[in-house]
Amino acid sequence: MKNRNSNSINCLPSHLPTIPPSIPPSRSSVAFLWDESFLWGVMAYKALEAEGLSFDLVRSEDIRKGRLKQYAMLFVPGGWASNKLTALGPDGVDEIKRFVHDGGAYLGFCGGAGLATSDGIGLVSVQRKPTKERVPSFSGRIQLDLVGHPLWDGITEHVFHAWWPSQFVIERGSVSVLASYGEAMADSFSSDVNVGAAVTSGKWAELERVYQINLDPRRLLHDPAVIEGTFGTGKVILSLIHFDTPDDRNGAAVLRNLWNYLCDASPMQDAGCAVSNMESRTTRVTDALAGLEAAVAGLIDLGLTNSLWSRRGPLLLQWKRGVRGLEYCTLFVMIQEIAEMLRRQGAGDQGQEIERKLEHIRGLLLPFIDKAQRLLLLERSAMQQGHITYEKCDDPEIQLLRDELFSRAKSHGGSFKALINEIDGLLFRVLTGKMKV
Repeated sequence: MKNRNSNSINCLPSHLPTIPPSIPPSRSSVAFLWDESFLWGVMAYKALEAEGLSFDLVRSEDIRKGRLKQYAMLFVPGGWASNKLTALGPDGVDEIKRFVHDGGAYLGFCGGAGLATSDGIGLVSVQRKPTKERVPSFSGRIQLDLVGHPLWDGITEHVFHAWWPSQFVIERGSVSVLASYGEAMADSFSSDVNVGAAVTSGKWAELERVYQINLDPRRLLHDPAVIEGTFGTGKVILSLIHFDTPDDRNGAAVLRNLWNYLCDASPMQDAGCAVSNMESRTTRVTDALAGLEAAVAGLIDLGLTNSLWSRRGPLLLQWKRGVRGLEYCTLFVMIQEIAEMLRRQGAGDQGQEIERKLEHIRGLLLPFIDKAQRLLLLERSAMQQGHITYEKCDDPEIQLLRDELFSRAKSHGGSFKALINEIDGLLFRVLTGKMKV
């Protein structure tokens, strides 16, 4: 791999002062950027916790205040890269560039990888392919072609998970490709098309004409999936593969290798993370929390009953083209995680503050779910009458509800964004022990 130290210095904003490296080489702690991760943040949190890997949850405001100086690595999980960039703001971006330039490590998965590209912070000379040129809706297991690297120590089966990834375009020979895409497994999907069935039928071209997007996962073949570069004296590893996928032993092994390679991290119990101090106490969950759980479970059940989606493991759904599924799945997972953590902390009796917060969320959630249920049934009917997408439908009532609930943005918007931000804020406070008891 080429060393980019001289080129990387020129990438720093001109207004940043030149300062000596401030990264103690013996440091072994990780900052986990929580903002704008939502479902993907929960996925990563649970995977790292299960492996006993050290980390502290931080927000963009912590980064803007210079908190990265305490850490050896910044980890950014999935989520919309553009929203993460907005949350960080120019000052947060400058802090990350200074941190990596002076010897810190950056690890990004999926949206967190996209954040570091030339389209975002610019830690590496890599762009993301335009949507029209890539396979925008691939999900599931896929083989990787690996090169020799410590990340793959102990890995014998080269099959991992990708969840609706972008695709990299390397601008210059400034990064090393650690893994590239191989064949997609038969149980994976492209949009709502099962890959194995489509391969057997040989109808990719016909399906692409109907869907009007690229579907054939062979378009991924040999594209970079995991890359490594440098910025100043710091390492940057970007992965379009979700090594944090639940119940993925291969992914878990790579997570451990990543922590060892990038920060020589200690097990969580030795790292002083707030999560390691949580006690597994069982207590009652408040009536308000039970109501939230029942509401989101009912929404998921409605989609299952009407064949609008199916389950793909404990955290993910596979939804039909024509409805949104990620947003509903995100609501369900985050409410369930709040409930689980409150039970672990014995927080059913935590007092008025948490009761007020849950009641406020309930006031946003229940009207949202009422309208979402109406929307889903209308969309199901529209599917039976013709081809629709999640963003295009001639029915004015459907379009009105979509605009209100989600806006017309691909990233999170509408009343959903206001709701998920409130849930996210509560979950962050619960996970970090900042909820007043």
